[in-house]
Amino acid sequence: MRSSYAAIPAGAPVRLAKKTSNLFRPRAATDAPGLDVSGLDGVIAIDVEARTADVQGMCTYEDLVDATLPHGLIPYVVPQLRTITLGGAVTGLGIESTSFRNGLPHESVLEMDVFTGSGDVVSTKPGDDLFDAFPNSYGSLGYATRLKIELEAVPGHVALRHVRFDDAELLAKTVDEIVSTREYDGVRVDGLDGVAFEPGEYYLTLAAWSEQGGPTSDYVGQEIYYRSIQQRSTDLLTTYDYLWRWDTDWFWCSGAFGAQNPRIRRLWPRRWRRSDVYQKLLGLDRRFSIADRLDRRAGRPLRERVIQDIEVPVANLPAFLEWFDEAVGMRPVWLCPLVSKRDWASYPLEPGKTYVNAGFWGTVHVGPDAPNGPRNRAIEEKVHELDGHKSLYSEAFYDRETFDKLYGGENLAVVKGRYDPQDRLTSLYDKAVKRR
Repeated sequence: MRSSYAAIPAGAPVRLAKKTSNLFRPRAATDAPGLDVSGLDGVIAIDVEARTADVQGMCTYEDLVDATLPHGLIPYVVPQLRTITLGGAVTGLGIESTSFRNGLPHESVLEMDVFTGSGDVVSTKPGDDLFDAFPNSYGSLGYATRLKIELEAVPGHVALRHVRFDDAELLAKTVDEIVSTREYDGVRVDGLDGVAFEPGEYYLTLAAWSEQGGPTSDYVGQEIYYRSIQQRSTDLLTTYDYLWRWDTDWFWCSGAFGAQNPRIRRLWPRRWRRSDVYQKLLGLDRRFSIADRLDRRAGRPLRERVIQDIEVPVANLPAFLEWFDEAVGMRPVWLCPLVSKRDWASYPLEPGKTYVNAGFWGTVHVGPDAPNGPRNRAIEEKVHELDGHKSLYSEAFYDRETFDKLYGGENLAVVKGRYDPQDRLTSLYDKAVKRR
């Protein structure tokens, strides 16, 4: 890794040389070699008694779960997609259904080693300036090479309840009550997320770890998980299948490739029903502008890609969904409650306060103004108005002053100056907004 870093010319962007990415930000092209992290993709050790794991930074959650689940253990938060890495989830803010009680992935990290802009490996722990600024830094402060994380015990199955709401206000109130009591209708809730299908059709999925087995559903086969939420009120999955329930069809985005068509699905190899395969297909579309060409041929307006995750306080979720329906009109929308355990300078959520992540991924026909991102800009303004925050894995359009205020720019600059005195690493603003 150090050798590959030394081979990157001064002034050239430092990027990871890895096959998969869950970023959706366009970036300026570069001929510079990438940072070779191919030797940092494994599990170092699992301490079953202490319920901890030492993991290399580029280890995927898929590989980590394969190592921990046989011991009846999983990370506190397992992000939805198999190829998300431990280092990526910490520096880029992963989230999942346990986030309403366990926070975000970085909040269960006990210590980590970071490869900094100076070429050093620095061991750091909560309370250190580097550790506390690292979440949401997206490589601008360095790359995690090792992380020691907490694990929690789980049984072999997960029982689900899909509860429908016709009113977003009632849904928001119910989320607040579940976060407070950790139960619904007298039954424990271990995992909590939901889907807004249409105005007036909202669901919360309540997951409970279960020791009891029985017939389980298979959503890697012909059935499709997100559709089952509307079709049945209860379900039973193996814990493994629950963790990856969203990956098989990339939430609902696999439909764009025909993978939800029953005829095509029967021919689509089971091993290829996963998010990284669809990501590669999406890459081909971007490379050859396939969708844009088809739209032009059909006389349809140019598309704007709207791929975002935002967080708003739970009380403001109904207002956001109502505005989103009118201004953007994209459905479904994923809903995932979260509560941060403490203040983090680079993504300042109020500790102990309930937020709801809204995730929406697709395109909107907007016409010639599409390259300027009018819908994405409007989303930024609305989220800010509703006292929320937006993840930075996708496109962002903030001016520098607003960006620094929202994402702790002043503190980031101080920490970056300390660990990257030659300014080798691209700043967070240049990465997220200037596409460098």
